[in-house]
Amino acid sequence: MRLRVSGTFILIALALHLSPATAQPTGKTGAGKVIIDTDIGDDIDDTFALGLALASPELKIIGITSAWGNTALRSRMLDRILCETGRDDIPVRTGIATKSNTPLSQQPWAKEGIERGHEDAVSFLLEQIRLNPGEVTLLALAPLTNIGAAIERDPGTFRKLKRVVLMGGSIYRGYDDFGYSVTHAPSAEYNIAMDVAAAQKLFQSGVPIFMMPLDSTQLKFDETKRAMLASISTPLTDSIQVLTAEWARSSRQITPTMFDVVATAYAIDPAICPTAPLHIEVDASGFTRVKPGKPNAQSCLEPQTDAFFKLLMPRLLNQRLRGDRICTVAAKP
Repeated sequence: MRLRVSGTFILIALALHLSPATAQPTGKTGAGKVIIDTDIGDDIDDTFALGLALASPELKIIGITSAWGNTALRSRMLDRILCETGRDDIPVRTGIATKSNTPLSQQPWAKEGIERGHEDAVSFLLEQIRLNPGEVTLLALAPLTNIGAAIERDPGTFRKLKRVVLMGGSIYRGYDDFGYSVTHAPSAEYNIAMDVAAAQKLFQSGVPIFMMPLDSTQLKFDETKRAMLASISTPLTDSIQVLTAEWARSSRQITPTMFDVVATAYAIDPAICPTAPLHIEVDASGFTRVKPGKPNAQSCLEPQTDAFFKLLMPRLLNQRLRGDRICTVAAKP
């Protein structure tokens, strides 16, 4: 006999399984001070990554820097999210603008936000490292242009970072390789390949690197999880819903992939994605090659799907972030 179970029942069961108790800090790590470098507004994973960071008390976000492409518009998008969630105490700084062939899919929402002035991201990054030597985790979720510029400007200060948690690279599995059949060849992953010179500087910098490559980050935010997220309404989840719709319309995709969100989860709790020491060299085409030599990165090579979503979902569903300011430009009559 085939048992028929309603979608509502499934959502209730999952919501009970992902109870508020599991949304509390794990206590396994005190990630402390974090700067997030993000190209938010292209793929939707940066928005989920920022949402998770905002909903996680382990992370003391001391600044967010926009990276790659139209960085001024990305900063405006960050301003609006932080305003909507009551976290506009977090400084936003604008990174180096570049040419980009990737459309900023969520620009309509971003442009509705109130425009504010922003100082230079690279100067801000180096200043915060000087003020907090050995204490700052840099969460690198974008092409590494800002980071390469910081290394070029002051390599000694950059080495005083506590660590870099990076979404980037491809060790054994490339795009759309989920490990269910014969492993494909690695890919030149976007965040590395868009600025190869900057990536090379990072892997040669001597800073501890914790690397979440394509091998472990291609986790899908499936239909059931999307329905669970749609079942609640907070400023953060409402923003995620609208931005996901804009991304889906622009990209003609339905299911978000949690690339950058895995790196954020690792910054919160390293048990989410156990790592292996590797010596990584970035070649001229943007491939991250494993070579003989002293390890310069700890890399997570296997997806940890259950552990990841058991951290992500309760935090998104149980947060109550809320701002009390006007965050959008008044519509013209």
